[in-house]
Amino acid sequence: MNEPKPSQGAVVAMGATVIIWASSWIVMKGVLAYAGPFDFSALRYGIGCALMFVVLLVMQRPLAPPPWVGTALVGLTQTAAFQGLGQLALTTGGAGHVVLLAYAMPFWAVLLAWLILREKPTRRHWLGLTLAAAGLLAVIAPWRGLGRMESTLFALLGGMCWAFGTVMSKRMFQRHRCDPLNFTAWQMLFGAAALTLTALCVPQRPIAWTPALVGGLAYSVVFATCLAWTLWLVVVRRLPTAVAALSALAVPVLGVLMAWAFLEERPTPNEWIGMVFIAAGLFAVSGVRFARSPR
Repeated sequence: MNEPKPSQGAVVAMGATVIIWASSWIVMKGVLAYAGPFDFSALRYGIGCALMFVVLLVMQRPLAPPPWVGTALVGLTQTAAFQGLGQLALTTGGAGHVVLLAYAMPFWAVLLAWLILREKPTRRHWLGLTLAAAGLLAVIAPWRGLGRMESTLFALLGGMCWAFGTVMSKRMFQRHRCDPLNFTAWQMLFGAAALTLTALCVPQRPIAWTPALVGGLAYSVVFATCLAWTLWLVVVRRLPTAVAALSALAVPVLGVLMAWAFLEERPTPNEWIGMVFIAAGLFAVSGVRFARSPR
């Protein structure tokens, strides 16, 4: 498979997305003390969606919706299912553990891109995928029992939904040349509607409007939702699906370190081993080569 050379802008966008999303899991874990998982997700994406449409108006970007079937599929999987399941996983699991498992997304994304987009993985992609798979197996550690089985399943299923949404986003860009800002706003509208309906139907704890909740909601709306999802779609549009998906594995590694620093969730030995393998997988898929020193 001939891969397009990654542009500097796409690499910068990916780096910014990694930092924003890694810190957002720490924020989300904190706000669950003040709001139910679906209430918070519905507020986050409802406000974020409204803000995105305001941005479109201010920037005089097109408001006409992209083809609605593909846009709805992305919104329901990448936004509603991924975020809802991720929040459920956080209610019973640690932020570091959940983010590592939710970011199993690349495994499903590589396979789905092969099946749907005909993007056949290269040997380098398979090597990176194998190393990262070994890392995630170390994190799950099934030989030690599955005490956090509910949280594990929610996180893994959320990653699968995100993978499908990523592949469908790529196909939308290939077939319809969607504007990233416009597409982000419309897919977010479908996701926010689904999350709002779920929040109305599922009993949850009452919302406590504390400064911590308001601050966490503000960060999640402006940075983790509007800015980061727009940057992510730019990355998906400009990079091969396998490269974009596997690059996202940097998020859980940074997320675990942040959970250790801010939530005192000390990584287990298995999680340290897993992060080493995941980092090795990232290095393998990046294609970076060390230059030979001149003699």
